Amino acid sequence: MKASKYEELRLHYKIWFTDKDDNGILGDGKYKILKAIDETGSLMSACEKLGITYRRTWNDLKSIEKRLGFPLLEKTRGGTDGGSSTLTPEGRKLIRAFDNFHENMDEIMQHHFKVLKHQLLSDE
Repeated sequence: MKASKYEELRLHYKIWFTDKDDNGILGDGKYKILKAIDETGSLMSACEKLGITYRRTWNDLKSIEKRLGFPLLEKTRGGTDGGSSTLTPEGRKLIRAFDNFHENMDEIMQHHFKVLKHQLLSDE
């Protein structure tokens, strides 16, 4: 790879948390779902917004709740006005903490990626 090609490199990475048995609990994808639920006030609307299936998302969220040991959603059944889903206080705390963690890691990763590119581009 020529040095000029190193300048074109871009960084992409994923972050996720697992339980002690390495079962996935929360990563970028599930975080986006929880964030969309918080923004739209509805699991169905969040699924539509993200282009994902309701049933699988519902099952994924139930699995996360089981592994964490607390509910993420407060749900009200539909009626003439439709149902709603809001994050529990613990659910909001989780997405806030994940968001802060991700922002901090983004800064660190970008810094070290610049160091890597500098090393690749240097004449050493």
